[in-house]
Amino acid sequence: MWVSTKAQYGLRALVEIGMRGPDPVPLKEVAEAQGISQHYLEQIAAALRRAGFIRSIRGARGGYRLARRPEEINALEVVETMEGSLSPVGCLEDPGSCEHEGHCSTELLWKRVDLAIREVLGSTNLQHLIDERRLIEAKQQMRASG
Repeated sequence: MWVSTKAQYGLRALVEIGMRGPDPVPLKEVAEAQGISQHYLEQIAAALRRAGFIRSIRGARGGYRLARRPEEINALEVVETMEGSLSPVGCLEDPGSCEHEGHCSTELLWKRVDLAIREVLGSTNLQHLIDERRLIEAKQQMRASG
């Protein structure tokens, strides 16, 4: 499994939108704050919207806001939405596709890797990431002021 920029940027965009609270955030502001191409972010936002993570608000003060509470969005579902399969090897996502299944010395290793990835991402919700971002910003402000 290799997590692409699409999943990384998707999580970062959700954190940025979640940081702003209930107010709609224009994608241009998210792109600028996160250093992401606005064009690429539009593609990512479309996928996040289709998956029900964000919703668009029309109008002069429009933009995007979270469609669910940050505690209800976990990193696993976001990464799976953006990436598809998370399996580190193909035989885990398609049982029966490998002639070595059941007698492969590395099969258990890959199953443990897959489980560990799913446990970490599944136990991390968007609120955790927002809290982490706030902590990082507070530390930066403390260093800057003194």
